Amino acid sequence: MAKQKTRKGKAVQDTSSELLESPEAIADRLGRGEAFLKQNTRVVAGAIVLLILIIAGILFFQIHKANQNKKAQEEMFQAVYYFEQDSVELALSGDGVHPGFLSIIDNYSGTDASNLAHFYVGSIYLSQGEFQSAADHLRKFSSSDYFMQAHAYSLAGDAYLELGNTNEAINFYRRAAEYKPNKYFTPKYLNKLAIAYEEAGDLRRAIETYEKIENQYVDSYEFTTARKHKARLEGLASN
Repeated sequence: MAKQKTRKGKAVQDTSSELLESPEAIADRLGRGEAFLKQNTRVVAGAIVLLILIIAGILFFQIHKANQNKKAQEEMFQAVYYFEQDSVELALSGDGVHPGFLSIIDNYSGTDASNLAHFYVGSIYLSQGEFQSAADHLRKFSSSDYFMQAHAYSLAGDAYLELGNTNEAINFYRRAAEYKPNKYFTPKYLNKLAIAYEEAGDLRRAIETYEKIENQYVDSYEFTTARKHKARLEGLASN
């Protein structure tokens, strides 16, 4: 049996060398492994079957979801057309042949099409003055697209502002302004945020928000308006 020396000079048993030098030790370990498999055949087989079922289930779910999403997108095509033509009732409820957005949400929950349908439904309800329903649907929409997601936040803010819930309006306007900031849409969301702050009586934050437009978005349409309202609020705050 091979031995090694520690730093203190004491000899210790080298088990790795023992295995290399002793075929009997290797045979003994293999024998114990075979015995374990024989004694636990059902357990091992069950674990393998369970793993196969889990993998198959995941694959089935992914394939099924992809098929459902494709079917939902095809069925939603007419509803999108009605929405673009301002036929909002047909877009919501369908025309008797083609389903509307509400049916897409009910029948294809969890798909990309259902997610997008929440955005359309929220937008329609907002235009109809059904502000709570609009907010509920817009909150359920999620997208990585910088325009769509920020716009959904902004619309939800509009709904809450109409409901008189300035705290939630501020929350969603802030999320819209902070979501992938850009020179095209962010100034608009900041302007809405400043209005909500003023509505809530927080003049300091309203002034700071207008100032952000003034300093960072000088080429925006909102620049002139921001300067005017900032000066007005500064006058009010000084009184």
